[in-house]
Amino acid sequence: MTSSSSPSQDTKRLAHTYPEGLRADALMEEDVAWSLEIDGERDGDQFDRSERAALRRVAGLSTELEDVTEVEYRQLRLERVVLVGVWTSGTMQDAENSLAELAALAETAGALVLDGVIQRRDKPDAATYIGSGKAEELRDIVLDTGADTVICDGELSPGQLIHLEDVVKVKVIDRTALILDIFAQHAKSREGKAQVALAQMQYMLPRLRGWGQSLSRQMGGGKGGGLATRGPGETKIETDRRRIREKMAKMRREIAEMKTGREIKRQERRRNKVPSVAIAGYTNAGKSSLLNRLTGAGVLVENALFATLDPTVRRAETPSGRLYTLADTVGFVRHLPHHLVEAFRSTMEEVGDADLILHVVDGSHPVPEEQLAAVREVIRDVGATDVPEIVVINKADAADPLTLQRLLRVEKRSIAVSARTGRGIRELLALIDDELPRPSVEIEALVPYTHGKLVARAHDEGEVISEEHTPEGTLLKVRVHEELAAELMPYVPTPAG
Repeated sequence: MTSSSSPSQDTKRLAHTYPEGLRADALMEEDVAWSLEIDGERDGDQFDRSERAALRRVAGLSTELEDVTEVEYRQLRLERVVLVGVWTSGTMQDAENSLAELAALAETAGALVLDGVIQRRDKPDAATYIGSGKAEELRDIVLDTGADTVICDGELSPGQLIHLEDVVKVKVIDRTALILDIFAQHAKSREGKAQVALAQMQYMLPRLRGWGQSLSRQMGGGKGGGLATRGPGETKIETDRRRIREKMAKMRREIAEMKTGREIKRQERRRNKVPSVAIAGYTNAGKSSLLNRLTGAGVLVENALFATLDPTVRRAETPSGRLYTLADTVGFVRHLPHHLVEAFRSTMEEVGDADLILHVVDGSHPVPEEQLAAVREVIRDVGATDVPEIVVINKADAADPLTLQRLLRVEKRSIAVSARTGRGIRELLALIDDELPRPSVEIEALVPYTHGKLVARAHDEGEVISEEHTPEGTLLKVRVHEELAAELMPYVPTPAG
């Protein structure tokens, strides 16, 4: 194995090669120069300094229409945006996938994506996210494309937001604000709207800014005003912050009241011993399509991110005749804003209280493993790690067969289905039947016809193994829970003789 030169030898070599005045520059560029002796043992491609630090254009992100006859349609689009990402870890493909997802989010919000750039950095710049020099390059791109908004693929601090806007001279928003905007557009129920409004106010509070009159102070206390003041009073922006805090407190009380109603419904299902199944998964993985296929719920299905936000709960039946509930939950996404996790916690509790989770993943996605990891991170946040999970690989009709084989091999409890064509749905129903908790007591009882309610409850709450109508009553062999078993005990036939 060839040994690398020591640092002192490298310095001597550079001192010999370059004149005195250029020695410092040469030392700065030491990692650019390549030689077999020094770099022969490195693995992988080594980027030049200029290439590592440059903004890299990401091909294929522009959604601008080419046909000049469609100018009127283009004018209907809400905003023209340029996307900016900072590549801090992982591969370039990972960074481009993240920016492609940001482009899909921007389109869902109604924007027109004009361009997308990625910069390689160890960490985002504390002042302008991408550094002052690259921010000026970004301003030139904005001018060239005619964009009116810049969207950053990360959550910006209030300072980064202000400084970057000062340089590029157009509106700047981050990934969190974009997702909040999509949620605000798609929320339909009273609870969903309240949760989104709370998340927006949590995000907005530290980012309020004031200009002119917004920074002026109000008159302090005292009779008659004028010089009779006790202090400078609060500024307009301080008043806005106080009002937002008051609205947030009111919104939290309203959400808590709505949470009580949801909890009462869950307790009723528990009292009736109805098992529950929650559908969780990445946004646009096909959760609503799967719910419609399993129950005929008629929930909105659209090829868009976060098309449905409001949870839907439907009754369903296993092939063996057992009733259970199926709940569709809000979709997840990588780097899901913390404000949303908190605001939608009452909705996500459907996952934590379920007896089984159907974790839906898009089998046609380039990297479905990333979707699985992002969803499991949120499931951990809501405390649902102990709930049994079935990985449902959806869109099997459009997925790469090798990807399907890989997922089925890695995920031990998984099944490939297609909610669109119905492939694998029968097998999924059988798997749900096997995985749902079963009643613990097996009992045989001869129930008189005057107690038909017990027979009906045995069908609803338990698992009927056999049923026979005799002159004395209904002879049932069932598997039920302990409470119902106690009610059936008086009708257990005594042994003959």
